Amino acid sequence: MAMLAKVKGRLRRLLERPASVELTKYEALLPKIADREDKIASLSDEELTEKVGKLRGSERELADDELVEYCALAREAAKRALNERPYDVQLLGVMGMLAGHVVQMATGEGKTLAGALTAAGFAVRGKRVHVISVNDYLAKRDAEWMRPVYELLGVSVGYVGEKVSTEHRRGAYESEVCYGSVSEIGFDLLRDRLVTSADDQVQTPHPAAVALVDEADSVLVDEAKVPLVMAGTAEGVERDADMAEVVRRLRAGVHYEEDEDGRNAWLTPSGAKAVEKALGGVDLYAEDSPYLAAVNVALHAHALLERDVDYIVRDNKVQLINTARGRIAALQRWPDGLQAAVEAKEAVAATESGEVLDSITVQALIARYPKVAGMTGTAVAVAEQLREFYKLEVAVIAPNKPCVREDELTRLFTTDDAKEDALINEIVKTHETGRPILVGTLDVAESERVAKRLGENDLECVVLNAKNDAEEAAIVAEAGAFNAITVSTQMAGRGTDIRLGGHDEADHDKVAELGGLYVIGTGHYPSSRLDDQLRGRAGRQGDPGGSVFFSSMEDEQLTQYAPEVQLHVLKEPPGEDGLIKDKTARAFVAHAQRVAEGVELEIHRNTWRYTRLIEQQRDIIMEHRDKILHSDVADKLFEKHAPERHAELVEELGADLVAEAARQILLYHLDRRWVDHLGYTADVRETVHLRALAKETPIDEFHRAVVPEFNKIVPEAHDTAVDSFDTVKIGANGAELEEAGLKRPTSTWTYMVYDNPWDSDAEQALKKVRAHVKKVKAER
Repeated sequence: MAMLAKVKGRLRRLLERPASVELTKYEALLPKIADREDKIASLSDEELTEKVGKLRGSERELADDELVEYCALAREAAKRALNERPYDVQLLGVMGMLAGHVVQMATGEGKTLAGALTAAGFAVRGKRVHVISVNDYLAKRDAEWMRPVYELLGVSVGYVGEKVSTEHRRGAYESEVCYGSVSEIGFDLLRDRLVTSADDQVQTPHPAAVALVDEADSVLVDEAKVPLVMAGTAEGVERDADMAEVVRRLRAGVHYEEDEDGRNAWLTPSGAKAVEKALGGVDLYAEDSPYLAAVNVALHAHALLERDVDYIVRDNKVQLINTARGRIAALQRWPDGLQAAVEAKEAVAATESGEVLDSITVQALIARYPKVAGMTGTAVAVAEQLREFYKLEVAVIAPNKPCVREDELTRLFTTDDAKEDALINEIVKTHETGRPILVGTLDVAESERVAKRLGENDLECVVLNAKNDAEEAAIVAEAGAFNAITVSTQMAGRGTDIRLGGHDEADHDKVAELGGLYVIGTGHYPSSRLDDQLRGRAGRQGDPGGSVFFSSMEDEQLTQYAPEVQLHVLKEPPGEDGLIKDKTARAFVAHAQRVAEGVELEIHRNTWRYTRLIEQQRDIIMEHRDKILHSDVADKLFEKHAPERHAELVEELGADLVAEAARQILLYHLDRRWVDHLGYTADVRETVHLRALAKETPIDEFHRAVVPEFNKIVPEAHDTAVDSFDTVKIGANGAELEEAGLKRPTSTWTYMVYDNPWDSDAEQALKKVRAHVKKVKAER
């Protein structure tokens, strides 16, 4: 049977199109929904809400007649609450999402409203819903914007964000529909796993049954590269400013080398000698050397992390940039050694050190929901990934009005300088007509460089990047205004419509006559899907628009993933301005992008192979932790293994106080063992490929090392807790853990960790490092 299922799965992969969900069944219901429109329009608001209430009941999916009734009522609710009548394509999207699919709807087609009607539809069937977005701003905006619709449908709604209070947070999760960013909902889950009192949890006892993912490709694919990691204060890493200064003097190509991907850097023999001399003649490669790890992390910070690309410095702090969105990653940092190294590199105030308390991948977070659906403008490009990692199918919804945007071929230049000159000239020429321009750059540094050059040409522009992301929505809303020039990093104001003529569309017709919004990309992103997202900012709802991408032979993506293309192989020589018209060269640009997409997919695939074991172990531990938190497991443990002390304390302090003290002691030791286990698995992951070099399978070795250690966690936690029960002072205020040296973190924060282990490039880099180490030792 298993073999038959596997064969069927392979056949399905071969025969199915990437977006294979048929919506014919739901299209047939649209006329019936329209037939109900006039009758429902005659209902009062109270009668409408009452009609929706009659659909409440069992948690089964809506039957066809119920689906028709719900969509008709939902359309009327939107008309009354927002003065917006949902198009047929929006209702088609609603029905597709209620069936558990990811629907692809073009920019400007009304995904926000479709999502709200879908969430309310699930809520009507008794399912609690989390509407998951890419950032806090969109979560709050959409919850407040759609609230009148929810109220008419008789559904409660709330939102969570980074700055809301615990009371607000708990109330939002008690609502039938709760909006929140993927990181905020994930971190609330992690925080709930760290509490020592059931009353401090915010998500339970109301777990959501449905995850409705807005911008599904961004959340499920782009954000999935960054695990959500919760850290807490600990004795630990100190910043080494001297090491940063030593590394700052090293020269690339002489003292250290980097791999082609820019993911690894290592000292050359010459570099090792230079570092040893600078540190006073130490032996860098001596056994148990305290210097090698510090040098490596300082070198990583110096050589691989770039200011205004990977991070910015603001208010005397290093602030990370989420490269998937080109935005500040609020309250996030790199693991301590790297964070400290970057702070030393930039000579800014050091942050406190800590250790990882727990983590969860986006994939594991989404897997917790029994039902998942979503919406985005670009899903087909990642349909295979959505199917492989989330078991989700994509349904494509045709636009309400055909897209008439004109997408030009990529303009490829010989050098970055030639590309940038042509880019500025194109902006200057287009701006003379008054046509609005949106320039999409690859990073913060480039956005500021383009803005500076435009200023030198007496052109004013608005810059949207990680340094001023708080103004994002207002800036993007005006990007379609007459004469506007907007320069933005990736994912410009995603979720905010760019209307021709400005947010009030005052000059709509004038701008439309000029060709609509003109989108210019300064380079191709690592995925064609991200390119399409930028293009999709123009041409909403049948409006005119245009797009073009500028690229150069020196672009990092081209040199990294298509290094074989060189000027001398071109059949047609470049023009005087450096423009390359040779079709072969342009084909290499697309090839490089496809290779980049393949690399990212393989990273995701390999990462999940390893992390899913940890996720399974985490679920087991957290289930046990919940029992301790919500029952008398700890009290019975001590009553059994320390009966005399338990009886004495109960007689002296009362059963309730002793049970709570027992709970605190056992929770501390279980959490401590779990933290230690996470550290151990991280160490194993760092070295598992050394075993691969010895002809052993890394994943098997990883399991072989990690599983036995995991099995020790609960027994050891119980044993040490019993020992502590005999020694920890327990008084009227409970267990005095800190006096016994059992100190919990005094604060927590989140880490930015790019989980990129075990790819072939990393293996190659590891081999190179080991070879260099051997060479250095051989020369002594």
